[in-house]
Amino acid sequence: MVTTVRQATVVDAAALHELAAATFPMACPPGTPQADIDDFIAHHLSRDDFSAYLTDPDRSLLLAEVDGRAAGYTMLIVGEPIDPDVARAITVRPTAELSKCYVRSEQHGAGLAATLMAATLQAAWELGVASVWLGVNQQNERAFRFYQKSGFVVVGTKHFHLGDREEDDHVLEHILPV
Repeated sequence: MVTTVRQATVVDAAALHELAAATFPMACPPGTPQADIDDFIAHHLSRDDFSAYLTDPDRSLLLAEVDGRAAGYTMLIVGEPIDPDVARAITVRPTAELSKCYVRSEQHGAGLAATLMAATLQAAWELGVASVWLGVNQQNERAFRFYQKSGFVVVGTKHFHLGDREEDDHVLEHILPV
């Protein structure tokens, strides 16, 4: 297997949409209605959304490929957190949100997520931020353990709206080396 991690470009929008549609459901808590998952994908993870994300100067998307097939991606958003709970929780600035971090289920446990995370943290450092934060659903124990292994620590909580549900997320922060 040949694994690469690279900066995504506008030509990757369709592949990122397909990858997001395949991976986003894994992050949803048990019992989340499929209609809510589908609606979120349609309104936040569409091809057009990714085209916009890829041209936004405050965003950086990395694409991991295995044997030329899109297998994982991350999205960093540089800037002050909009959510007041997150803004209070983050301890080091300037910061970037790790808004998306997903790999295909068949890559779980194969090391791709760790490779992608290392590249993402390096990209954040190169963007000049001092910390990276993220929100992870409190029921998503697998992702929570992965983020802890990657050096993130819990600094607070926030809410995430999915359909008409309000989910509870841990807010985690990773302080980058100087």
